[in-house]
Amino acid sequence: MTMSTPSPQADETPHVSVMLGPVLAALLPEGRTIERVIDGTAGAGGHSAALLDHGAQQLMAFDLDPTALGLARAGLARFGDRARVIHDSYANMRTHAQAAGWGDGVDAILLDLGVSSMQFDQAERGFAFRYDAPLDMRFDPTSGRETAADILNTWPESDLADIFYRYGEEYESRRVARAVVKARPLHTTRELADVLEAALPRHPRDHKHIHPATKVFQALRIAVNDELETVESALPIAMSMLRQGGRLAVISFHSLEDRLAKDAFRLAATDCICPPKAPVCVCGHRASVKLITRKPLVADDEEVARNPRSRSAKLRVVEKL
Repeated sequence: MTMSTPSPQADETPHVSVMLGPVLAALLPEGRTIERVIDGTAGAGGHSAALLDHGAQQLMAFDLDPTALGLARAGLARFGDRARVIHDSYANMRTHAQAAGWGDGVDAILLDLGVSSMQFDQAERGFAFRYDAPLDMRFDPTSGRETAADILNTWPESDLADIFYRYGEEYESRRVARAVVKARPLHTTRELADVLEAALPRHPRDHKHIHPATKVFQALRIAVNDELETVESALPIAMSMLRQGGRLAVISFHSLEDRLAKDAFRLAATDCICPPKAPVCVCGHRASVKLITRKPLVADDEEVARNPRSRSAKLRVVEKL
């Protein structure tokens, strides 16, 4: 298997904010001014800066990645105390909002989920199998959390198979887990990718098939960072924090994230959740939001041509009743 060596410029690839126009249109409809906005995943600060430039008065941004935090703080410095950048998970946004005096709610929240292009392009982070690097994959390398190597080298075979199937939708998860356990210890992305390519050989005429490592790398990244659990717990919190008329926008990049957003939004937008055959409503559930996007918005052809990583992006939006 041939893998590329990262160029000296790999870490300097500029981050392009995905679906920036649709995000602004969703959170600042008709160019309206809003008082408070939360960007749950600051990244390099592109979405945050655009929101402040186009009508948001105060912004609070979160990220776990120290590199991203540095870029976001530098990019948002021109806004002074209008922008606060916090090293923490967006799952804890309510605590920080209350500490900042925002306990009565916010006007807009953006969650841009998953891993950023910056993290993929930083070879030493271990997110991409096109580089040879340590198997880390932590959003916050200073956190002390288990790395991908820790999981691969210590978890039971059955648990590995489970996360490969659940988080990577890898249907050959048991075969892959057996191959990983047999090859232990694994320390680098190249070692793992070689094991996966040997365990899941591609048919030479199957040009459309994704690389055998893709699904397992996704599964490991999600497991290392508790991504889906964080999304699932944060969505109800975010909706509850919105003021009347406030909006929550979620950008997802794979079906598992999008399904969580879709289901959470549909539940929150439903008046009654009693069984269909119930003669009367006894649940007492009432809709707290309305769906602004009944189907997710996707990047247009022009954006995909400019930024191929936007191809899989889906944007869902709700508004607080």
